[in-house]
Amino acid sequence: MEVSDALITQRREIENRLKERYIERDAAAGGKTGNLIRVISGPRRAGKSFFAMHQMPPEGKFGYVNFDDERLVTREGDEVIAAVNEVFDSPKILFLDEIQNLPNWELFVNRLQREGYRLLLTGSNSQLLSSELATHLTGRYLQTTIFPFSYREVLRTREKPVTSAEKQAILARYAKNGGFPEVILKEIDGNEYLSTLFDAIVYKDIVKRYRIRSIPAIEDLAMYLISNIACEYSYSTLAKVTGSRSVHTVKKYLDYLEQTFLFFSIPRFSFKVKEQITANRKIYCIDNGFVQAKAAQFSENKGRLYENLVAITLKRHEMNGILTCSTWKNVQQEEVDFVIRKKNRITELIQVCAHLSTPATREREIRALLKAGHELHCTKLRILTENEERETVEEWFGNKGTIIYEPLWKWLERDGLEQ
Repeated sequence: MEVSDALITQRREIENRLKERYIERDAAAGGKTGNLIRVISGPRRAGKSFFAMHQMPPEGKFGYVNFDDERLVTREGDEVIAAVNEVFDSPKILFLDEIQNLPNWELFVNRLQREGYRLLLTGSNSQLLSSELATHLTGRYLQTTIFPFSYREVLRTREKPVTSAEKQAILARYAKNGGFPEVILKEIDGNEYLSTLFDAIVYKDIVKRYRIRSIPAIEDLAMYLISNIACEYSYSTLAKVTGSRSVHTVKKYLDYLEQTFLFFSIPRFSFKVKEQITANRKIYCIDNGFVQAKAAQFSENKGRLYENLVAITLKRHEMNGILTCSTWKNVQQEEVDFVIRKKNRITELIQVCAHLSTPATREREIRALLKAGHELHCTKLRILTENEERETVEEWFGNKGTIIYEPLWKWLERDGLEQ
């Protein structure tokens, strides 16, 4: 039977994967006991499945189905479960990989839970997962987001302790090559691998799934965004880029690119909700390696690459419920890269700059921080650079504050969490 044959192949694959070295991830799936469904979401090839495998009880048998397989997505749920029982000896724990590819998956999962199965799901589309889970499984699931390796996880791949100088060198490579596990752990051409992965996400997970007819428009949008990370955008600008007459279409395409974890936007902070909704946002990419592999004429701008690394870290914490992140900009067009809020209280302001080598650059970064600190009533002000480490008291026309200068690699090593 074709379904059983597919699952036998998948069982062999997962058995081989479990023999590979596992790098501990800075995430917790939770819910290892009880009947809550565990959901692990994140980009393709970021390590969701490998992470999920290592959440399984070592003493218990489990069934595995990867729905990123054309032989399975057209099958009925009962047929799949019958094959699982045959191949995996009737397990009560099921690991269902890339579940969003199965039509009406949420109804299938709902029924399995009612029948007493313990379930672990992975998926590469945040909107499909969250909307259906909220509708059909309210209060009965725990969700975890897995991104490509963080800098701290990259350090964990080293089998021997590394020096401070080596950590800075690792950061330089990480800022260019990103953190996808295949790139970090295996001797492969990162640019070729990531370019292929980027295209697969665009065409397979967006163009094919949503039956997009204007393929050049979404291609142009993706290329524009990847070449302009850490920059503001407006929907009218994006409409011109794609040649679209409809802002609604542009919003829809951007939403698809964000649902599949290629990009994410960070809003501008305002005390007024309407202003926050209508203001321009800044665009970031889920992995710096995509920028290196795909960006058209992206001049090496360490500041923007470093800012993207910080944005990824903060976004991951935001998706796991630790904080909320936004940007700040005043009428004089002075900017602060990141405004951090916890429990609706602004706790920290962060600037990211590769170097503060010129007086004009230093003055610009400090002035914006002090003004934002005064306006937002925040006293914790931080500047992340390549190598500066000190603490100074600064003042700008009556606005006074203590600024912490910290090397980016140290901030990333603690994963942006409190010291």
